Amino acid sequence: MSNVVLDSLLRPLAEFYTPSFVEEIAINHAGEVWLRLHGARVPWVAYNADVLTKQYLIDLIHTVANIYERPFDPIHGMPVVYATLPGNHRFTAIAGPNVQYDDRDITGGVALNIRGTSAPDTSFEQYHLKRGQKLMRVNPRQTTRPDDPYDRLMSAINDGSPILISGATATGKTTFLNHMLTLIDKNARVITVEDAREIRVPQANRVHFVLSRTEQTNDFNYARLLDLVVRMTPDVIIGGEISTDNAAVLWEMLGTGHDHFYTTIHAESADAAYAAFADRILHTQPAYDRTDLIAEMKKKIRVVQLSRDGALRAVTEVV
Repeated sequence: MSNVVLDSLLRPLAEFYTPSFVEEIAINHAGEVWLRLHGARVPWVAYNADVLTKQYLIDLIHTVANIYERPFDPIHGMPVVYATLPGNHRFTAIAGPNVQYDDRDITGGVALNIRGTSAPDTSFEQYHLKRGQKLMRVNPRQTTRPDDPYDRLMSAINDGSPILISGATATGKTTFLNHMLTLIDKNARVITVEDAREIRVPQANRVHFVLSRTEQTNDFNYARLLDLVVRMTPDVIIGGEISTDNAAVLWEMLGTGHDHFYTTIHAESADAAYAAFADRILHTQPAYDRTDLIAEMKKKIRVVQLSRDGALRAVTEVV
């Protein structure tokens, strides 16, 4: 009987995720669904779907949680549900105050992803693997950095290098980051991780996760957030300001292989930014070697240093 109930409830969504040309679907808020298409030049395509109301989506998450015996309590317990739906479709969903899209979600939103079917006629050739041919380089990053600091920043943005925006209080780190986002592909899927909503994302395909340091009442934490973010298939990940609470998880996110990872930190110079990031990681993960950790950061992360003198704000380092 439970499968009958679930199949009936899933029917409005199944028409989106079951076609063979659909890799997965994403819902960031009620009334709209994004389809990620196999092999498409612009992979994410949006459709209006009025039947996908907020109440319907929350009822669906509750039903999936009950059938698969998963805990689900957005206010006082676990706001995330993972399951494998009939047809071997992977289901990931979150609801409540930890997820937002815009001001309409100020008391809590809803977001979910469902993986579709595998690509039809999959073969090694589709992965550009052939005998006697060199492996393809996808989105290769520059091994040398341009002399001009403006070109260094633009090359980092264009090739997806992780960027750490550093500066003291009131140097404009968040404002600078907001402007950087206007340079990212408008079709990109963006996920932010913040203590409070400050980052303005112009891309329509976006989800904002909020983990308040002072108002958190449920069982959601940064460790659980890491798994959720990678399951939500982001093209861009944006972390809020680095703190002792989130530094280790943000460093792990940076190592998941996603391009376009941006975050901010309070520091007076680029070298101090690397050191501060490492020290915050070591606060919760003391097994790291500090010298090795900083050296690895310098290989992976570009730093943009902002400074201030009165009303003057300026970029003083791009490394």
